Amino acid sequence: METMILTREDVESLIRMDEAMNAVEEAFKLYALGKAKMPPKVYLEFENGDLRAMPAHLMGYAGIKWVNSHPSNPERGLPTVMALMILNSPETGFPLAVMDATYMTSLRTGAAGGVAAKYLARKDSRVFGFVGCGIQAYFQLEALRRVFKIEEVKAYDIREEAASRFVKYCGEKDISASARSIEDVCRCDVLVTATPSREPVVKAEWIEKGTHINAIGADAAGKQELDFEILKKAKIVVDDLEQAKHGGEINVAISRGVIKVEDIHATLGEVVAGLKTGRESEEEITIFDSTGLAIQDVAVAKIVYENALKSNRGIKIEFFRI
Repeated sequence: METMILTREDVESLIRMDEAMNAVEEAFKLYALGKAKMPPKVYLEFENGDLRAMPAHLMGYAGIKWVNSHPSNPERGLPTVMALMILNSPETGFPLAVMDATYMTSLRTGAAGGVAAKYLARKDSRVFGFVGCGIQAYFQLEALRRVFKIEEVKAYDIREEAASRFVKYCGEKDISASARSIEDVCRCDVLVTATPSREPVVKAEWIEKGTHINAIGADAAGKQELDFEILKKAKIVVDDLEQAKHGGEINVAISRGVIKVEDIHATLGEVVAGLKTGRESEEEITIFDSTGLAIQDVAVAKIVYENALKSNRGIKIEFFRI
């Protein structure tokens, strides 16, 4: 039997954002209904970074993503994050495919933000703010474009050139966009925060009633983007409670006793499955705390693999003599 090898170029050509959003939405639903398995992430920590193992089983496939985070890598000419996905048959354990998961990670994270906003943001949302204009901002924008009619984008990044590049990209998509002060950016209908900050960068007084926030940046213990006061008055929805408690936007607030686990409204899967409510009024502030789940990776890898089979993409090799 042969295993399919798929490069980043292959992966990019084999899945679209709308496909990723549908797959991720279904994955969240299945997980909430107990129809998906996802053990906790395993961290292997080093002096300069870490490696993470993320396994899951759903939709007829099993898989594991092996992903690093080494913030100083760019100084060595390497990406901060690199990832591989192994997709297996649950029946035999045979590795059906090994594929690049760096692009896939960015795609499924953006897809989750789009799904969250679909259920938690006001339906008439038109003005979108982005605090942090790195790679993930582009994926969030592409997902949000598929849910809302975006009339204006406001962008902020501590690196002015990053905000300028993002504004130019928006213009190429016929979206009115401009670089603004962080305070002005936060006055919007939907706010995306995608920074590596360990201190709050968004103040409570900047957030107006009815705002939805996709809090994307906090993905490890000690990271935090939002003022505690925002968390205290918002309806908080997480992707996974255990992961969020230890490494999501809520992790610092919970560890310091600012909020309690009981204050978390729901998981996104519970909202998608109809087990919990989403937005209930035009006035409430909602937050999606995204940490990134293995179920998202496997759901997206499934689409990539099946599309590769249909289009005869990839290289096939024999790892084992059977």
